[in-house]
Amino acid sequence: MKQGTVRLIVLVLVAALVLGGIGIAIAGLSSGDGSSTPGSESSEAARTVPAPTTTPEPGAQDPPRPALARFYEQELAWQACGDQECTRLTVPLDYARPSGETIEVAVLRVPAADPEQRIGSLVVNPGGPGAPGTTYASQAGLVFGQPLLQRFDVVGFDPRGTGFSTAVDCVSDEQLDVFLAADPAPDDREEAEALEQAQRAFNAGCAEESGELANHVTTVEAAMDMDVLRSALGESTLTYFGASYGTKLGATYAELFPDRAGRLVLDGAVDLSLDLRQQSLGQARGFETAIRAYVENCVATGGCPLGDSVEAGLQRLTDFLDEVDAQPLPAGGRELAVGNAFYGIVAPLYNRDYWLLLTRALGAAFGGDGRLLLQLADLYSSRGPDGYTDNSAEAILAINCLDDPTAVDPADIPAQVPAFERVSPTFGEVFAWGLAGCVGVRARATVETPEVDASGAPPIVVVGTTRDPATPYAWAEALADRLEPGVLVTREGDGHTGYNAGNACVDEAIESYLLDGTVPEDGLRC
Repeated sequence: MKQGTVRLIVLVLVAALVLGGIGIAIAGLSSGDGSSTPGSESSEAARTVPAPTTTPEPGAQDPPRPALARFYEQELAWQACGDQECTRLTVPLDYARPSGETIEVAVLRVPAADPEQRIGSLVVNPGGPGAPGTTYASQAGLVFGQPLLQRFDVVGFDPRGTGFSTAVDCVSDEQLDVFLAADPAPDDREEAEALEQAQRAFNAGCAEESGELANHVTTVEAAMDMDVLRSALGESTLTYFGASYGTKLGATYAELFPDRAGRLVLDGAVDLSLDLRQQSLGQARGFETAIRAYVENCVATGGCPLGDSVEAGLQRLTDFLDEVDAQPLPAGGRELAVGNAFYGIVAPLYNRDYWLLLTRALGAAFGGDGRLLLQLADLYSSRGPDGYTDNSAEAILAINCLDDPTAVDPADIPAQVPAFERVSPTFGEVFAWGLAGCVGVRARATVETPEVDASGAPPIVVVGTTRDPATPYAWAEALADRLEPGVLVTREGDGHTGYNAGNACVDEAIESYLLDGTVPEDGLRC
């Protein structure tokens, strides 16, 4: 499962229009969980992080190694992209061979609305891994609050291998359609063998189609690119907002460049200490919490197509997926297969505001029309009417499996299922089969993944949401504890990530930190 589909914040706007203009508080991205006021100030809360500099300090563009000077000294050639600005950053394919092949990183900037009060650049990443940061930044008006938009240039980049940067390719669009439609929880030996063959073909395709690039899309190398970007932007330190997987990227940056880390916010945190199985179990538990909360709300609201109780609703979902597995539903000129149905159900769980969309889509699907649920699945995988609009569905596996190629042999998956079903009776089997996601991977990283504690960096704000399905709250607690300068802020509520989700307490804490450098009280609960 993706750890960062924050882009759904923007993309479901399209779904809302397609589904009939459902009146949802998208503009404020409200999750309806209420708000509170920040805790009282303490000596710890009074700490501040130095402000960015509009003019780089001496040495800000000094490279870590002389051989990287040409990258750190480059000047960005900005071009108009509507009312925004675009450019491309040049970085080495392999940092161990800086005189060798280069690749490009796409960058988009939304200038500060109040140039006279501009603080500097806020570099942002929406997660994934694989989600394009240029799209995230282009929708800054929906994602970030006005205080940040007034005073920061919001700068998004597509990490190496993704989006409009030099991008990995693994399979054709037609093959990707089949891959995503397949049953993610095989029922018999034939389906299991088909899923394994598809997974092996996908992972082999990444190496065959992308060549040497497939070996150089690690989180470590993307973090190195971020420091080149910092220098090219003319910033002495990096001011950064990373969501979901973007928290792993930001924490890795702070480990590699603690003296260049500025004000860093890591929202929807990933626990960097977990192995593959632990991480998958955590996500299974998180999505079980989310689907139960959704069904409970659906039943309580009345007129729920799932039935009159939570248990009945969960059973109806399970039965529905079995029915679609046996007979896909018509969906306009396409069909809704079981894989699409699963992704269409889980995508709206990332934000409570989208639960109404899911209810309407399920009601239509139960009546034999799979179009609305397929649209939600397409939004999850960035599929448009004429094909995929970005490569995020491919890049997520390419990056994850390069960072950690661990895979469980598909023959051993059935033995894992009971443990997963104990934490997630609804989705456990799917997450168990996800353990085989990297089977057959051929690409190999050439850089080592460091132990991350960010020692020497200034205070880093880590945000967790108590009922986050994709990055469980315990992960935020663990990351804040792991980072030597970590400071934990908690949002009580549903949905993925905590900032700009309808909680004024969280928003004030983050904005005060980014704008003024005021570090929140460690353990602030909103």
